Amino acid sequence: MDLTQVQISEIISKETQSESGFCSLMSIIINSLTYHERSDYVRSHVSEQCNGFRPRRWYAGGYSLRLRIPRTRSGSFYPFILSVIRSENEERACLFHELYTRGMTTEDIGTVCERLYGHHYSKQQVSHLSRRCQEDVEAWLARDLANHYPVVYIDATYVPTRRDGNVSREAYYTILGVCDDGSREILALVNHPTEGALCWESELEALKTRGVQGIDLVVSDALSGIENAVCSAFPSARHQFSVAHFKRNALAAVSSKDKAQMSRELDELFEMEDSSCTSAQGYEKLTIFAERWGRHYPSLKRLKHERNAAYFTYLSYLQQYRRMIYTTNWIERLNRCYKRVLKIRNSMPSPEDTLFLMGSVAFEKTSTTYARKLGVFALWNEEIKRWNKKE
Repeated sequence: MDLTQVQISEIISKETQSESGFCSLMSIIINSLTYHERSDYVRSHVSEQCNGFRPRRWYAGGYSLRLRIPRTRSGSFYPFILSVIRSENEERACLFHELYTRGMTTEDIGTVCERLYGHHYSKQQVSHLSRRCQEDVEAWLARDLANHYPVVYIDATYVPTRRDGNVSREAYYTILGVCDDGSREILALVNHPTEGALCWESELEALKTRGVQGIDLVVSDALSGIENAVCSAFPSARHQFSVAHFKRNALAAVSSKDKAQMSRELDELFEMEDSSCTSAQGYEKLTIFAERWGRHYPSLKRLKHERNAAYFTYLSYLQQYRRMIYTTNWIERLNRCYKRVLKIRNSMPSPEDTLFLMGSVAFEKTSTTYARKLGVFALWNEEIKRWNKKE
């Protein structure tokens, strides 16, 4: 049946008076265009064959379209018109991902985006769209690394996580590295049910498979056996125990009336500006400190253990490095960023979901805050040469 332009215009005008009619007409037009585009594609590719259609609901401009996407046997055909309207979907997915990783719930995101796009998104739809970036985050966490890092910081934080129907606090390990140019990056983010030296050894060994050949200094807390794990994975790396952890543990062991006095003594014990104090002298001061306080608090006598000499490794470096390497504060700040994103959720549905959210935070930090170069590390290699000559 042949129709005039006026008749066609009247039919379209009548059909598009309602939103459902407009969506139906747009679906028909797009389906027709993609169908004929596939026909042209198959004619120009002799080895190709048609392979039915893939039903798809497409959201664009605030409208919901029901489409039938033509397929070919090899799967190489993709309609041009879909690439034109695809940018809005990708923009929406990026927005959902950004809001989700900023701590908003899927329900809140759906409410906000309904006002922006004029379409209601269920919690399931928001969750699906926000996870479109999950593969990118996973690929980034598994990327190849540089062969050398001057300083690497390691620490774990605990997050309530659902596993096999039960919720428990599980450990999430973060490895933060300082690059040769002074920038920082998250090298690894992994989950283990608990924190232990053997797990840390495994994760440090995993860095080697991704290209890391040398680490000059590892900064960590004083977890039992951690020094053996570091030495096993990177025998040439020096080790610094986190002074902040030491101070917290020491203050927790005394009564409230002695905390102020001990805090002052701890500041004197871990001197930052005295360039004449060596690591050996720092450890000697620790034994005196532990002996004196141990008379009133016997548990503090254990601070004299030889392994605790690792709290004073920072004294072997120039003053300009000391405040950057004497503690794991950088990772602890990152852990607080993780918690801000996670705190709105009582517990994460799985370790994979937790790693996705934490990985998104780590990716953003690496590409923004950590990308700023710390100029002081430009002289790091000279510092290592100086130390090696001294030894």
